[in-house]
Amino acid sequence: MHSFFAGVLGVFLLGMASAPAQEWQDLFDGKTLDGWRPSERPGSFQVTNGMITCSGPRSHLFYVGPNGNADFRNFEFSAEVMTHHGANSGIYFHTAYQRQGWPEKGFEAQVLNVRGGEGGYIENKLTGSLYGIRNVYKALAKEDEWFVLNIRVQGKQIQIRVNDALVVDYTEPETAPDVPEHPGRRLDHGTFALQCHNAGSKVFFRHLRVQRLPDEPPGAGPAAAPLTEYEKDIIRLGAANYPIVNYHVHLKGGLTIDEALAASRQSGVFFGIAVNCGLNFQVTNDAGIYDYLHTMQGKPAFVAMQAEGREWVQMFSREAIAGFDYVFTDAMTIVDDSGRRMRLWITNEVPEIKDKEAFMEMLVDRTVKILNSEPIQIYVNPTFLPEAIASEYDRLWTEDRMDRVITAAAVHHIAIEINSRYQLPHLAFIQRAKAAGCKFTFGTNNADRDVGTLEYGFRMVREAGLHWQDFWTPKKVRGSKQPEGLADSSRRSQR
Repeated sequence: MHSFFAGVLGVFLLGMASAPAQEWQDLFDGKTLDGWRPSERPGSFQVTNGMITCSGPRSHLFYVGPNGNADFRNFEFSAEVMTHHGANSGIYFHTAYQRQGWPEKGFEAQVLNVRGGEGGYIENKLTGSLYGIRNVYKALAKEDEWFVLNIRVQGKQIQIRVNDALVVDYTEPETAPDVPEHPGRRLDHGTFALQCHNAGSKVFFRHLRVQRLPDEPPGAGPAAAPLTEYEKDIIRLGAANYPIVNYHVHLKGGLTIDEALAASRQSGVFFGIAVNCGLNFQVTNDAGIYDYLHTMQGKPAFVAMQAEGREWVQMFSREAIAGFDYVFTDAMTIVDDSGRRMRLWITNEVPEIKDKEAFMEMLVDRTVKILNSEPIQIYVNPTFLPEAIASEYDRLWTEDRMDRVITAAAVHHIAIEINSRYQLPHLAFIQRAKAAGCKFTFGTNNADRDVGTLEYGFRMVREAGLHWQDFWTPKKVRGSKQPEGLADSSRRSQR
């Protein structure tokens, strides 16, 4: 009874201590930059047609308020934003005015709707990213269209939404992480700033407003647990521009899309969620594809097709396939020289392997044919072997066999998954694939509700010396709605 009444009393006192949220406050009058103070290049900011236009050399526009001392701790901020032709920008919060350079204090909510940058640099942090801490890898807003960017800070929690889609839900641990090159990324208090990134960027802001939220009472809410080494790696690699994406996630074991997205936001690993398409699988025709795509519309995740078996290329139209962000397959379902269809991960479907060398030659031949003929972007579960011979992996996967598979992948620009569930491929294969110019992706291929981690992939990054440029990211063929790789599918399927 004592603990019950103590809990009730605590809730009562918490309610007494928390003041209600204040009214929404406009930060921009639509006519002037009153209350705003630019940094080193004031000409980069203009007011036109009720908008703040950011265009010109790098500069930042700080909100200082009517009295020059604007300061916010807990708040909800909202702005309508539009980008033009690859523009890069951002909205800083908990920051402070400085005369020049990138703001040293506070966080940045990224504004970037297409990958690109100065001097050919590809920025793997898209709109809605909590820059360098929780990165978004799929654009949820389009260029030359207005979208709403919402930032909410309450206590140790930061939430960012793009057009109402929650893309970041980050709770700062008691010891805030070290973000390379950004030591000031700490929750504190401060003001807002708009970024004019470079002369080639043109971004528009309007309807900027903020609502103050009540301060948290002392001791309210549990402190986040200290970061593990794996969680530190997520931030370290993400800040260094590696795409921290698990491209091989399934909604299995009752895992729902909302639960998967919550797990993605909590971990900081962006997800590519795949549906199995093929003979005797979840989706067997175009109608099934369109139904799945409809359920995933507007979700902050990549939408992927796992092409199953070798029959899939005749089961689905190119138009339906083009609705996915990417397509992947493996060589785990094959037909051997006797015409037997086998799934290599199912023991009773694999006949006794009497001649291991002959089996490997058959497997490599089938894998190369898959890579040469099927319109895919990622080769997943790479170099998988049946249980009966898996212990001899390093002997059976000879340099010649590895190189035949790698060459086919390189010729067709097919990325190679580093699979953490099976811990495949081994280091030697990754090193040879890197030397051949192949790109890589991370994946887990979860069999149940537990999506797993990318720890094996991160270890291979270190051991193989992989750079962020060695990793693949989805993109559509220019001027087309279809994923890269489908454009030449007719040519490849005739080989």
